[in-house]
Amino acid sequence: MSAHVVDHVVKPGWFTVNVFNRLVASFNRRGISLFGSQELAVRGRKSGEWRRTPVNLLTVNGRHYLVAPRGHVQWTHNLRAAGGGELRLGRATRPFTATDVPDDEKPVLLRAYLKRWKSQVGAFFDGVGPDSSDDELGRIAPKHPVFRVTFTD
Repeated sequence: MSAHVVDHVVKPGWFTVNVFNRLVASFNRRGISLFGSQELAVRGRKSGEWRRTPVNLLTVNGRHYLVAPRGHVQWTHNLRAAGGGELRLGRATRPFTATDVPDDEKPVLLRAYLKRWKSQVGAFFDGVGPDSSDDELGRIAPKHPVFRVTFTD
């Protein structure tokens, strides 16, 4: 089953939406990365307007990835439709293209993501962590979109 067909969303709570994400975004706009965060800007698939959200850019073996810990959320649908977007930190803007990573390639990436950010996002991975087996990571892979990021600048 391809990742974009599975409907799995963990909606953020009030604190995340109204305090944490806004705080992280505010720091990102000032050029300060908290916990490795950057601001993803992607055009809305219906409105065409820029939509922004904090994300963590994962780098594995020199390649860059965006992982959606909360599942198939609005930014993943918009990114898939647009085919790319921008990562912003302060005044620096890096345009990129994005391609879906197949589920069978995700376990190594999910493991690396959880090693780095489990304290922030571990609750969204159904009890699976960085020390889980490849089979366990493979089981949750369809629930978490992963995009390979190729910078175009």
